[in-house]
Amino acid sequence: MDTQLNPKTAKFKYEFYNTIGIDDWNDWRWQLKKRLQTSEDFSLFLDLTSDEKDCLGSNATRLNVSVTPYYASLIDNNNIQDPIRKTVIPVSNELHVDNDAEYLDPLAEDLNSPVPGIVHRYPDRVLFITTDFCPVYCRYCTRSRIVGGKANFDINLNQWQKGIDYISQHCEIRDVLISGGDPLIYTDTQLQWLLEHIRKIPHVEIIRIGTKIPFVLPQRITHELVEMLKEYHPIYMSLHVVHPNEITLESSNACTLLANAGIPLGSQTVLLKDVNDDVSTMTELMHNLLTIRVKPYYLLQCDPVFGTSHFRTGIDKGVEIIQGLRGHTSGYAVPHYIIDLPEGGGKVSIDPDYLDNQSGNTYEFTNYQGTSGFKYVEPE
Repeated sequence: MDTQLNPKTAKFKYEFYNTIGIDDWNDWRWQLKKRLQTSEDFSLFLDLTSDEKDCLGSNATRLNVSVTPYYASLIDNNNIQDPIRKTVIPVSNELHVDNDAEYLDPLAEDLNSPVPGIVHRYPDRVLFITTDFCPVYCRYCTRSRIVGGKANFDINLNQWQKGIDYISQHCEIRDVLISGGDPLIYTDTQLQWLLEHIRKIPHVEIIRIGTKIPFVLPQRITHELVEMLKEYHPIYMSLHVVHPNEITLESSNACTLLANAGIPLGSQTVLLKDVNDDVSTMTELMHNLLTIRVKPYYLLQCDPVFGTSHFRTGIDKGVEIIQGLRGHTSGYAVPHYIIDLPEGGGKVSIDPDYLDNQSGNTYEFTNYQGTSGFKYVEPE
């Protein structure tokens, strides 16, 4: 088995892709070309349930199916409860829509879009949707109305230029988040064109890139890519990662390349029922992220997009996880627990309540261990 691959992926490749050379396997374009999308594709290595087969064989699901061979290799084919399997293979629960609590566009991005692909909700920053394509489609995707080729606007150079023109005309914008879809599916040349034109705008201070590529297609993070990205600092990356099983030799190497290029990395983890909704799993994930120089940043309550009720936990579960982290591990390992409010309300932080009582300038607290009676007195 090839030493360039983590043991699980090496075993998977040996069993199911034995005729493929290591150079092809490690070519991100090959991985994209060979994405698994049908029941027949997944049946190659998984004993699909009847529910999974039905969903993969129909057009009823709201979101396309796409999984790179690399990411598929991380699924335990003997476990129908495998966490990665749950996030990428459709089941009939997706067809259940709660019209009173779920939304096609839960964050009202379309209402805050002055030009195609630009979402301007907060005063000093914009979201720039540059693609509707991802190498892997997460079943809980907030932008399921857009990704998979479903954007209601043309995504091309003309659309990019309109977005750049809008940013240029609004001097209050100091922060641009490039997202999608996943923008790192573009070639180095395409990305360089985009970054160069945004960086020329005098009032843009920082550029952020939102991506899951290091964990689903780590082969895309090449030396050539990071050398190009270094030319447009300050660049930050927000990395979508939900489970410790995603942190492998390959994803660790990808994050190392990015970090060595001076790109600060922060994680965005969606809280998902029966995937990562327990303290031990989340602690392992946050610890492992720190070892590959990714700062745990957001723990996000799953957005109420159509067909995601089976993924969403109660808010109390998120609070419980933060309580299980804070004080019990280093502060760097504790993300902000965030709810992105429906209908465009924006992000709010939810924290455990440690304040028991206030009387005048005296405050009483319970600490992280559950011990009460700690007092803090403000100066007169």
